[in-house]
Amino acid sequence: MRAYGFTTVGGPGNEAFLDVPVPVPGPGELLVRVRAAGVNPGDWKLREGSYGVAGPAVLGREVAGTVEQVGPDVDGFAVGDEVFGGCPGMVGGWAELALVTASFAAHRPDGVSPEDVAVLPVAAGTAYDALTGLALRAGATLLVNGAGGGVGIAAVQLARARGLVVVGTASPAKHDLIASYGATPVAYGRGVAERIRAAAPAGVDAVFDLVGGESLRTVAELTEDPSRVRSVADKELAKELGGGDVLRDRSTAVLTEVARLVAAGELDPHVTDVRPFADAGSALRIVESGHALGKVAIRLA
Repeated sequence: MRAYGFTTVGGPGNEAFLDVPVPVPGPGELLVRVRAAGVNPGDWKLREGSYGVAGPAVLGREVAGTVEQVGPDVDGFAVGDEVFGGCPGMVGGWAELALVTASFAAHRPDGVSPEDVAVLPVAAGTAYDALTGLALRAGATLLVNGAGGGVGIAAVQLARARGLVVVGTASPAKHDLIASYGATPVAYGRGVAERIRAAAPAGVDAVFDLVGGESLRTVAELTEDPSRVRSVADKELAKELGGGDVLRDRSTAVLTEVARLVAAGELDPHVTDVRPFADAGSALRIVESGHALGKVAIRLA
């Protein structure tokens, strides 16, 4: 079958369409005919060697499609079901047929497009798990450091749905978008701490960081309780500062809930660019550039 990935670790020049065998679902897995797939920074990082996969390998960590085969020890899914979820090992999704981890899969709600659910497992799933771990009460103030990216936009919306006050740091080009989802945008750079204090005069109760480095160090000081600092961009620094990583659930229950919120109009996956499979490389370039204004998806069927 046709797939898109990379031949060896390196830059974009190592990407290629590949002819690979149809995978066989093992215990706890589904074989899905892919209708749409999400594009994430982790895809180009995988190609560059960040996760120890030497290649050749098929890119793609989240998909939506139709169940073609159900592996052993799987309950709740049947051939013909429209589903979405994460791929085992976070690879293999950009293909005509892909494996999906059944415990990290859910049914696609009626009226929600394959492209919209295909981008939920990584971005919305991470944001949902971060908020669950922070367990803030309604009315508390959350700072999302890096609110303009895929995870950040999902976090803003999910936090607002929980009744939280949200301040989000982002580049000025994304301020209107962040404000449209009910958060107060603040520009990065020198003086950011003062700008955040002005936007949240009652203080910041928790920080969800998607930037890391000195940016994380600066904003972490704004909360009185360092245990309520979470980072997916700089886990070691977060721990050093008294916070921690986001404990991922990666469950059917989480995906079912975020899809319900999409169907109810409470969460916009914010898919702004859908490319045909033939343009998978250009879809990845958009994300790799760091200038995507929303989620990018690939349409296969």
